[in-house]
Amino acid sequence: MTRILLIDDEEQIRATVGALLQASGFEVVAAADGEAGVGLFQQQPFDLVLTDVLMPRMGGAEVIAALRRLRPEIKIIATYGGGRVAGSNPVATAQSLAADRMLAKPFTLAELRAAVAAVMDAGQ
Repeated sequence: MTRILLIDDEEQIRATVGALLQASGFEVVAAADGEAGVGLFQQQPFDLVLTDVLMPRMGGAEVIAALRRLRPEIKIIATYGGGRVAGSNPVATAQSLAADRMLAKPFTLAELRAAVAAVMDAGQ
């Protein structure tokens, strides 16, 4: 079973996205901020990390950099609240963050599943 670490400072997003991923057959562990997420990542094995970009204290870019130092091969999907981060070129933003994929909020269940499938398939 694929283990996903979900990092987002918004409780409703953690609850909703976590439930959607679990209903899709994934094991999900959630963290309320970047520091907690990196801590969990150091303690447990994960196949994929889904992290918000805009978070207080430790933002997504810092989270991604820390995860890449710990496990360079980890699959990462970065979520963002629209144009505030990605502007008109989400691919460039994903590359600069070293994320495997960017996913704009709000996203549908189909978009979430497609992003997870694409990232996980790319690693096989």
